[in-house]
Amino acid sequence: MTHYIPGFGNHVSTEAVPGALPVGRNSPQRPAFGLYAEQLSGTAFTAPRHENRRSWLYRMRPTAEHPAYVRYTGAARFAPGTSDAALAPNRLRWDPVADSAPGTDLIDGMTTMLANRHPADLEGVAIHLYAANRDMESRVFMNADGELLFVPQDGRLELLTELGRMAVAPGQIALVPRGVRFRAVLPDGAARGYSLENHGALFRLPDLGPIGANGLANPRDFETPVAWYEDRDAPTEVIQKFMGSLWTTTLDHSPLDVVAWHGNLAPWRYDLARFNTINTVSFDHPDPSIFTVLTSPSDVPGRANADFVVFPPRWMVAEDTFRPPWFHRNVMSEAMGLITGAYDAKAEGFAPGGLSLHNLMAGHGPDLASWQGASAAELKPHRIAGTMAFMLESCWPYRPTSYAIEHGQPDYDAVWADFPKARLP
Repeated sequence: MTHYIPGFGNHVSTEAVPGALPVGRNSPQRPAFGLYAEQLSGTAFTAPRHENRRSWLYRMRPTAEHPAYVRYTGAARFAPGTSDAALAPNRLRWDPVADSAPGTDLIDGMTTMLANRHPADLEGVAIHLYAANRDMESRVFMNADGELLFVPQDGRLELLTELGRMAVAPGQIALVPRGVRFRAVLPDGAARGYSLENHGALFRLPDLGPIGANGLANPRDFETPVAWYEDRDAPTEVIQKFMGSLWTTTLDHSPLDVVAWHGNLAPWRYDLARFNTINTVSFDHPDPSIFTVLTSPSDVPGRANADFVVFPPRWMVAEDTFRPPWFHRNVMSEAMGLITGAYDAKAEGFAPGGLSLHNLMAGHGPDLASWQGASAAELKPHRIAGTMAFMLESCWPYRPTSYAIEHGQPDYDAVWADFPKARLP
């Protein structure tokens, strides 16, 4: 049974072997049991205390012990880069990716769809879809470009990381920090979902402002795994994503050998069903900001490098109001996924596991069928049930990969065709 420690961004101390964790110091001359002390920094050393994220790891071998990396030639659709050609302002939507060939693990089953900025800028995000049907065997993955947020859509993931084990099911999310190595196991034999990669400021909980002290994603509901380690002396491939490309090397042991650790940079998981949805009880449809689970700020106050937003089951009670999302154009760019059910602004064509993109200033909103239904609906209290959609909103425009451009739905613009002209007196 996997155990967890509650709380977001807590300073945690955990050891899998009693006595492995030093007391009162970080780097003793001779750590217990011959372990190696190693600091993993997620922010600059001199970041303000409230921003600083780092953990001290006590491991069986130092991370520095590895042969040279060479280019990885697998995972043909993972991190292929994006085109420098002129970026069309068109709205785009995709069906779920096809099932992977038998024997495909999480890394080889990744398909990169959208990205903005270069990882070297320490800004921007990328969105990947995954479809896997085999455990990662004798291999681990590490992302030096950013932290990875996993959003399962079908099938569970078990993420075996350097800092503990996490079981993640559809309806939950899990984050693996930049630089943390992990292996993915598939308890159900296959898994599909989304992997959201953040190159910028680390995700944190948004400020609540006039909402007050409670609401949205509450810190107590995030869970960090306790220390766990793997003592295995056998060849293990390490695949690393670095500066937008994939690289590989092979160790003679498993690097998931951290026996104890302490700090506030760690993996975590969160159950989206615990999100405390805030909504209107009078009129008008509020801004989607009230559905923000996590935010990665940019250098401009109020303009996010990335916001992770969810649209969960909720009551709709607004009076004299068009209740689905309104027609709008936005300086932020919106990429949306669907975990389960249907999205209330799109009656057809947006399937669980699919993806849509509305880049900055692209006009969008409800499709014709959704607009007709909501315009004529009797405005009694109504519960939207059996659905979970999410959005990764960014201030940087997204560029689709070549695969995404070639596989988009050809008729997406048609969902906004044939709206009747307004009748003036």
